[in-house]
Amino acid sequence: MPKGLVNHELFVQDLRDHINNNVEIVLKVRSKKLQETKDSKKFLIMTLEDRTGSVRAVDWYNAELNDRRLKEGSVIRVRGRVVFFENRLQINVENDYNAVKLLRKEEYDYTKFVAQTKKDLDVLKKKLFALVDQVKDQDYKKLLRAFFVEDREFSEKFFRSPAGMRVHHAYIGGLLEHSVTVAEMCKEISKYYPLNRDLLITGALLHDIGKVEEYVVTESGIEVSTEGELKGHIAIGVMMVRERAKKINVPERKILEVEHIILSHHGELEWGSPVVPKTMEALIVHHLENLDSKLARFTEIIENTEAEQEWTEYDKNLGRRIFIRGERIDE
Repeated sequence: MPKGLVNHELFVQDLRDHINNNVEIVLKVRSKKLQETKDSKKFLIMTLEDRTGSVRAVDWYNAELNDRRLKEGSVIRVRGRVVFFENRLQINVENDYNAVKLLRKEEYDYTKFVAQTKKDLDVLKKKLFALVDQVKDQDYKKLLRAFFVEDREFSEKFFRSPAGMRVHHAYIGGLLEHSVTVAEMCKEISKYYPLNRDLLITGALLHDIGKVEEYVVTESGIEVSTEGELKGHIAIGVMMVRERAKKINVPERKILEVEHIILSHHGELEWGSPVVPKTMEALIVHHLENLDSKLARFTEIIENTEAEQEWTEYDKNLGRRIFIRGERIDE
């Protein structure tokens, strides 16, 4: 073992405390790119991650070998020196063949790579149940209760489901957090416009319900299920709602209104919606769920950016950098 090596269980968030120290850490390969200097020296740039964040790693010594050995999603044990370079943390991989070890599934704890909501799950559950209780329309209330109150197996699965793989709320409890936030915003906006408040809350809580079947949490992290790949969460959600609603005799007109919110919540055909929003309630759910997903992405990026920086790195999903003024809101 190299002298001075920090090798107790580390997470990316701990690396700030080990700048200029040698560390050994288990991380997942998010991306990698083999590059070449002007004098033809090859080097490998990797983005490595765990549930607390990501860090860049650079291998100058076994670049081509590790480029062949590793792929996106590989879990590795990497040794190197933590430095601060170009305004961010970086691991400079050691000059040793064994500095990067590809791990088998039984050699690591996969929960290290699956983030969980930072919010209190019990509080989020209570908020969801409160929203269901506030629905006055008995048909919509029956539908919500059929999913979240009477079907314990489904509700527990919903409470732990992610809302995405990477872009927003991509962690255990993310679907619950996102759905409750959107529903609470919908309830608030119903004070200002002539809307069907009960339909709004119902549609908000059910708009992403298909993600319960679209995503699975495995040793490799959050993955898309076979059903999710073949159908997508919008189609799955519509089928789930119609099947459940028919069993409890919800009127067809009301089923169609909820289905339309699910079908149109991405907003535009080019964004994956088979139809655009054609009711006020569907339009509102689309805009508020999009707002919540964007702000969640903003928040995640800001939290993972060094406090001294005024700007974040460019985010391809948002199509922009974010101005953070070199300070945090909670400061």
